[in-house]
Amino acid sequence: MSRARRIHIDGRVQGVGFRWSTMSEARRLGLDGWVRNTPSGGVEVFVQGDPSVVESMLAWLGEGPSGASVHDVEVEDAAPDDSLHGFEIRA
Repeated sequence: MSRARRIHIDGRVQGVGFRWSTMSEARRLGLDGWVRNTPSGGVEVFVQGDPSVVESMLAWLGEGPSGASVHDVEVEDAAPDDSLHGFEIRA
């Protein structure tokens, strides 16, 4: 069973390697999805995979990489996307 989540992250999350670190962590965990910057200065993430692994990723996103300062994390349930294979950075 796969779980999918859409996550909106605000704080000091652009210009600090947040997208690259997110991609690296998601790939390490074997998750599918994507990450992108938002026009408002935040980051949006879509992640799917084993429910317990998705929860581990959510915990990581709450902290982010060194240099980031996460102020707010909003998590929404999402429908899994069977077309996703791997994890990528989107424009």
